[in-house]
Amino acid sequence: MKKHSIFKILSITLLLLGTFTTIQAQKQQREFYQLKTYTLENESQENLLDTYLRDAYLPALKRMGIQNVGVFKIHPHPYTLSDKIYVLIPFSSFDILQSVESRLADDKIYKQAGKDYIQASYDHPPYKRVNTVLMTAFEDMPNMRPTKVQGPREKRIYELRSYESPTEAIFKNKVDMFNAGGEVALFDDLGFNAVFYGEVISGDKMPNLMYMTTFTDQESRDAHWKKFGDAPKWKELSTMPKYQNNVSHIDKIFLYPTDYSDY
Repeated sequence: MKKHSIFKILSITLLLLGTFTTIQAQKQQREFYQLKTYTLENESQENLLDTYLRDAYLPALKRMGIQNVGVFKIHPHPYTLSDKIYVLIPFSSFDILQSVESRLADDKIYKQAGKDYIQASYDHPPYKRVNTVLMTAFEDMPNMRPTKVQGPREKRIYELRSYESPTEAIFKNKVDMFNAGGEVALFDDLGFNAVFYGEVISGDKMPNLMYMTTFTDQESRDAHWKKFGDAPKWKELSTMPKYQNNVSHIDKIFLYPTDYSDY
């Protein structure tokens, strides 16, 4: 074989290898998540916000190529006020996240569809307050997985958890417990249908992580957590000396998806 032919084959091989490596790296690139929590004071605000999210905000995000946006409400409970709407948005890069507001400002369709919300007056605001948390995905689950859970939406349980840690170093230990320790893998093995796991990089409860698991109903949720607590892997992991006392507070919120949520 001629020398230049060998060089050509070698060059093509290296090019293909480089392309494959790039694709693999892109697949493993960790997403960013924005979780918006709107606190409402009355039904009028809820209706206005639902209309805005359904008819203006989510369609505008889709025009930007942003898919799999979840919108959730709290399950009614005697001791929990159902006064919040949660909006979970995945971003493939921080640059895209930063560009959203300027792109919305240039979107005429969005501004027309959302004018009642956008132009709301000071004495009739569309919400009481809005809180925003920014996260970066875990290494062991770098991309969101919209749940495949089926059944009536109002009966589904989308469990949003926040684990706070006493210090930044101890927080990293808890994140390691999920990744290297195998907690993420255990949730997968037991069919928890996790949507995301995220390290909070900006929020009001730092240092903390957040994640969401999904179930067809409350009974399914309770049965899955019993299996988790009884699993030999969890008993082994939870008793390891290096993973002790790495969580100082846990918040659990039971949500269901709105009829216009993407999943």
